[in-house]
Amino acid sequence: MSDTQKAGLIVVAGAGGFIGGALVKYFADRGLTRIRAVDKKPLPEWYQRVPNVECLCLDLSDEANCRRACENATEVYNLAADMGGMGFIERFRIECLRSVLINTHMIEAACRAGAQRYFFSSSACVYNTELQEDPDVRALKESDAYPAMAERGYGWEKLFSEMFCQEYWHERGMQTAIGRFHNVYGPFGTWDGGREKAPAAICRKVIEAKDRGCDSIEIWGDGKQTRSFMYIDDCTRGVDLIMHSDDLIATPINLGSGELVSINQLVSVAEEIGGVKLRREYRLDAPQGVAGRNSDNAMIKQILGWEPDTPLGEGLAKTYAWIERQYLDRKAGKRTVS
Repeated sequence: MSDTQKAGLIVVAGAGGFIGGALVKYFADRGLTRIRAVDKKPLPEWYQRVPNVECLCLDLSDEANCRRACENATEVYNLAADMGGMGFIERFRIECLRSVLINTHMIEAACRAGAQRYFFSSSACVYNTELQEDPDVRALKESDAYPAMAERGYGWEKLFSEMFCQEYWHERGMQTAIGRFHNVYGPFGTWDGGREKAPAAICRKVIEAKDRGCDSIEIWGDGKQTRSFMYIDDCTRGVDLIMHSDDLIATPINLGSGELVSINQLVSVAEEIGGVKLRREYRLDAPQGVAGRNSDNAMIKQILGWEPDTPLGEGLAKTYAWIERQYLDRKAGKRTVS
């Protein structure tokens, strides 16, 4: 951590969400005292609140709000987007596309405010879908985003916003960083309501089955789809490293685990944690995304000498325990995040 980062104002957009909230806590735990957290959700709905952090409730699709958010910023981390799990991004493509307004206004506001560095949270959904038609997929390299055939809606928005970050460096000299996130999971994230991703959804379904005395679990698709899942602590560490690497300015890079598992294997891990074995009911008409996707980590290992390495079993156990507490608290009538 540089002296500039310690002394300057850090702005985290999307701080009321899962990854943004975790990033604010990450920086606060490392001694940063000037942090501005921004999200459009009312404060009581933020997933995490960190003491002594300036919190602003602003809709960052509005240009004036972006200017306010970036005032006096030294570094800006843009994790704000309208998104969720596959059930959300396949059904609400227009909402996902509209997130392009956030990055368009935020990067301009950051540039005008004189911010030294700008981070954009991209996604593995930018990758050519024709390379992801088999569960036994080869790991995706950064170059596999072109020729472009991104996932409709969400993936195209991310790819276009990456271009913005690259051009602000080439044309205006603003140091930008681009991390392509691969399926981030962990505590303090969405676990119910339709926007949750597969690890949280599977944990919740196992917990529900145990609580209700059911012997089955519904799985979207045939369970053979494959993914790699990155634990939240690896994600926040990776964002920090990518943002402050001079070798990665305006250069998209994978930020994900290289541990490829099928959805069936994910379910088995959750069952083992919960101490239960459930009959699997496959819903073949449900949203399920590409057949296979994995992160090629050769580039991040070469440049940073590091890669996400939390084993799925370890990370999912922590996630399961947190979701179980949320589930039981909700059942008892207590306020929870969702």
